[in-house]
Amino acid sequence: MRSHYADVNGLRLHYLEEGSGLPVLFLHGWPTNAQLWRKILPSVGKHRRAIALDLPGFGASDKPIDRRYDFKFYEDTLEGFREHLGVEKLGLAVHDLGGPVGLYWATRHAERVTDLAVLNTLVYPEFSLTLKLFMLALRTPGVRRFLTSPRGIAGAMRIGVQNKRCVNREVAALYQKPYESDDARKALLLSALGASVGGFHQIKNGLAEIKAPVRVVYGRKDRILPDVAETMRRLESSLPQAEFTALADTGHFLQEDAPEEVAELLAEFFSRHAA
Repeated sequence: MRSHYADVNGLRLHYLEEGSGLPVLFLHGWPTNAQLWRKILPSVGKHRRAIALDLPGFGASDKPIDRRYDFKFYEDTLEGFREHLGVEKLGLAVHDLGGPVGLYWATRHAERVTDLAVLNTLVYPEFSLTLKLFMLALRTPGVRRFLTSPRGIAGAMRIGVQNKRCVNREVAALYQKPYESDDARKALLLSALGASVGGFHQIKNGLAEIKAPVRVVYGRKDRILPDVAETMRRLESSLPQAEFTALADTGHFLQEDAPEEVAELLAEFFSRHAA
């Protein structure tokens, strides 16, 4: 895969790229980065220009600690990145925090979305108890320090998969390495705290604006978002054009748990709209 940088709104953003043609933008979540899609991009790249972006605060992208990581910040970032790519329209694949980030942008720029894939993520403003406890932990000094530490990041990745062996030391390092400094870990913390309930209401009310084809693929055994099946059921009414696949023995980080199956499903979907 090719590695590139883009200057967007005063930030240096890193992204991985594979293939050519109509682009598909892949958005990761917390605490991962573009490497989460490293086993997916080659398959999608056979049909499309597959691009995995390190969102601000993640991976090899800039990690400002003087910005508020709210929905408007991410929307401006995605619009600036689209302009950098020089394209009017693109496909979108979202996961975890990348879900609300990408869906917020998509509901406000629905005419630019050619096709959309949704993996285990948040969508609606009604949050589970697990998520509420996680947000509380991020505001608790000792606990939040652990969550953004190398041990905490590796622990989150292992909790998020069914097959623990797939998150070995080498894989864990892909997500630990960007947070070697205190400021980087502070940016990781800020990135999880900026999303407002109002932004989720915008997503909920704006989903009907998305008329593009939609593919939903999710792991049923998600211990990070245990209400994911209910979220996906709600999407059936919000996005009636969506096709659904539930992977029975797969956790939250399904790109690590079942990469070949996820790659095949997404490549087939995005290949339909390659023209």
